[in-house]
Amino acid sequence: MAQTSTTVSGPRRTPPRPGAAWRAGGGLAGPAAVAVVYTLVQLALLVAGAGLGWDETVYVSQVSPGVDAAFFSAPRARGITFLVAPLTALTPSVEALRVYLALLSGAGLFLALRVWRPLLPARVLTLAGALFAGLWITVLYGPQVMPNLWVALGSLLAVGCFLRAARDRADRAALAGLGAGMAFVALMRPTDACWLALPLTVAALCVGAWRRPVLLLTLVAGVVVGCAPWVVEAYLSYGGLVARLRRADEIQGALGWHLAFYDQLRALQGRLLCRPCDVAWRRPGTGVWWFALPPLVAGGVLLAARVRLRAVVLVPALAGLSLAVPYLLLIGYAAPRFLLPAYALLALPAALCLLWIAEAARPRPVAAAGLALLLGAHLVVQYGILDGAAARARVNRTAFGRVAAELGRQGVRPPCVVSGEEAVRIAFRARCASRQTGGHDASITPARLAALARDRPVAVVVSGADEPPAYARSWRLRRLPDLPGTHHLRAYVSPSAGRSPSVLVMEVIFI
Repeated sequence: MAQTSTTVSGPRRTPPRPGAAWRAGGGLAGPAAVAVVYTLVQLALLVAGAGLGWDETVYVSQVSPGVDAAFFSAPRARGITFLVAPLTALTPSVEALRVYLALLSGAGLFLALRVWRPLLPARVLTLAGALFAGLWITVLYGPQVMPNLWVALGSLLAVGCFLRAARDRADRAALAGLGAGMAFVALMRPTDACWLALPLTVAALCVGAWRRPVLLLTLVAGVVVGCAPWVVEAYLSYGGLVARLRRADEIQGALGWHLAFYDQLRALQGRLLCRPCDVAWRRPGTGVWWFALPPLVAGGVLLAARVRLRAVVLVPALAGLSLAVPYLLLIGYAAPRFLLPAYALLALPAALCLLWIAEAARPRPVAAAGLALLLGAHLVVQYGILDGAAARARVNRTAFGRVAAELGRQGVRPPCVVSGEEAVRIAFRARCASRQTGGHDASITPARLAALARDRPVAVVVSGADEPPAYARSWRLRRLPDLPGTHHLRAYVSPSAGRSPSVLVMEVIFI
């Protein structure tokens, strides 16, 4: 009699589906914690004692009561001035402005990450937010009156909303977010909005399920609405759109084929603007993460195909690369802030790759500890650069305050005009108007400035071996305190500037 064998087996186990461990969703505690820490670091390191930079002064002067607006050159857009206008209408305090922007940028980071909650796991969003917020550039520009960080946050939000609206036709909130996000980016920097819209438009046309008129119309409408103020201003103040574009191209050094990779790398040492970028690369450690970013992004994109997140990761990667194109290939100088929008989007695939490495490597505790050490070392380098930049900002504020005070003692008081070296920042601190007779910011003729000097105080500031213009050579010469990087600073003060009594007494004593 044949024996029948039986197999005793336990409960049948269903093999895990590809990507099951990477399912989107989860809590928002991680992204919220990143946003809170990001805000607190700004408040702790960058609020007290920091003055306004040159570009910041131009933007703030447009909406500061009682101050003549500085010359607004063709490439600039007024989005950041609209953002700070509510605060500047209430107080001239730079510290209050820093706190306001620090709180706004922290909230903006959380909102931009929150949009991605239905698309990516919470741990990916948390690490991506930490990678982006941990860069010295991101922290430094959080409380600054500069548009680049806001372009980054708006781009992160817009791309997330685009993917949500493309995948779910019923998600009207995402569709509205897409339009608002694109308009916000365009309001801050119109050209960046066009580079952002390019890959999203291609994706909407190439993916059959996404080929919906409402999606494309919302995308284009957002860009048009955001660019409208810039275009209107072009016709009102610059002689038309073509004339403004041509002038912007001239000011930016004639856009064309310029490989700026090495310039951007050297700028990561702490140079806020590298133009011309002739500095030596003395701190290679500051660029290690820059070399690690491309393979991490590529790894994240490849992994996304395995875990059923291909479009969710590929689209932000392409959008980030598109936003980097003009600043790596078309502009002949560098500034770390230019690439902030690219870093914000590329942080998503990079975070996915890093998490996969940490979870796939064995033994896992050792791998996780090694990754934590690497990230810790990265943060130490970043905050070393940040500390230096913050210290320089405090030194600059003190130095410009001394120069403005000395001009005040020489009778350069409102209504007054400052021209020449560092005129924008000196004039703003002295509550004067800044006017230049040459260069990209030329806003007055020499004859007109000389005429103004007959009925109001005018100071022409020169440095080094520079000579004053002909109309100011007979004016009263006064030595000014040096500025960082600028020595032998002098002011030629018009006869219409009456000196303060204390200065007159001191001069009588010494005579």
